[in-house]
Amino acid sequence: MPQNDWNARIELAEKMIPLLGSLRRNNNVVTSIYGSLLDNATATDIVKSHRYARRISGEELELAKTFPIVEALTTLDLGTSSIDLGELSARFDASGSDDLEAFLKDELSEVIGTKDDFQPVDVVLYGFGRIGRLLARILLAKQSYRGVRLRAIVVRKNGDLDLKKRASLLRRDSVHGAFDGTLKVDEENNIIWANGTPIQVIYSNDPATVDYTEYGINDAIVVDNTGRWRDREGLSQHLKSKGVSKVLLTAPGKGDLKNIVYGINHESIEASDEILSAASCTTNAITPVLKAVNDRFGVEFGHVETVHSFTNDQNLIDNFHKGERRGRAATLNMVLTETGAAKAVSKALPEFEGKLTGNAIRVPTPDVSMAVLNLTMSKDVSREEVNEYLKQVSLRSTLRQQIGYIHSPEVVSNDFVGTTQAGIVDGLATIASGNHLVLYVWYDNEFGYSNQVIRIVEDMAGARPNVFPRRAEVDAV
Repeated sequence: MPQNDWNARIELAEKMIPLLGSLRRNNNVVTSIYGSLLDNATATDIVKSHRYARRISGEELELAKTFPIVEALTTLDLGTSSIDLGELSARFDASGSDDLEAFLKDELSEVIGTKDDFQPVDVVLYGFGRIGRLLARILLAKQSYRGVRLRAIVVRKNGDLDLKKRASLLRRDSVHGAFDGTLKVDEENNIIWANGTPIQVIYSNDPATVDYTEYGINDAIVVDNTGRWRDREGLSQHLKSKGVSKVLLTAPGKGDLKNIVYGINHESIEASDEILSAASCTTNAITPVLKAVNDRFGVEFGHVETVHSFTNDQNLIDNFHKGERRGRAATLNMVLTETGAAKAVSKALPEFEGKLTGNAIRVPTPDVSMAVLNLTMSKDVSREEVNEYLKQVSLRSTLRQQIGYIHSPEVVSNDFVGTTQAGIVDGLATIASGNHLVLYVWYDNEFGYSNQVIRIVEDMAGARPNVFPRRAEVDAV
């Protein structure tokens, strides 16, 4: 790319930044390029997002096409929404129209004139480990939107330096990098100030005894990321606290708890549901892909093998562990273990009841995992048709926030750190022979899963933005 062309793109991107900020602050509008979020993006980020579009649509997206769209969006009376500039641009080109304003008014008619004074819903993180801290980062990045807001974290106190250490772990992350913003500790009031937002740190060993109303927190959604309780009885302890209205578990729920995979069965969430589960990272990664291929081709049965990064419940060196094999050194061994993800799929997709088996291999990497879906299909399939279909699903279906697609001979696990989709299909690795299909699905088992959790939180709060332009259901792609 010639330097003068690069400079021209950067200049246009710089002009776009304040417009995107205005849409975010004044209209509660999130923007993206084929799923690549432009929230708080730098000029370079914007240029990269436009260039990345070539992997999806086949050609690089010109800023000269999206800039007029962004300008026009700021003149419309838009309400809360998530708007894909890449898809809008492609549709405008395909329409043959030269009247951009009329086109946008037609495409976005549902959300024009819907601005409201929606009051943010309070969120409390019960636990502040790997998932808890990533949930905090995502919530803080969304703090400027009128949706959900992080108010507090609840932890057990570990000494006099606890508050500083909690803030330090939020500030620095060996996998996901530095916190994007500023952090300050108020030890007198047990508050962590993050980008101007006060996060109350509450010390408690008993979820039933916390009075959140003392901190001005009311009707809060508590996200329990400790994994300590996984059934209705245990999680109901949160509902005994003053100021709590709902509970979400970041682990597979037991008993009669609804296990929600956002994008698949989130519409089953009812206003009366007080306790829900966000299932597991692996279940979230594979269920959308399984639904997509089953809707189009039909799946008779299959086996799921997950190659999973080690987690905090394993030992760094050989030591006693109640789980089989998990006591062996996590950073030195591949550890064969069990996974309930294959069976858990049927909780979100009943049509898969009894169709899947599964195992897991824990490997010496700290993040990003892979699921290998070995499937017997209802009919013969080809590699090309499956890949093209899943590529289109990742771009133009209602599952585009859950399913990603990549077709590169160079990618490795580290390239997927920080991805927001639940799972990304590796098209180059797809194998098809007759009615036998093998799919390889990458997933950031920390950050991708955390984004799925936040999507459920927003849905529970009635604050989940609708995505525009509207796209077809998967089976219609």
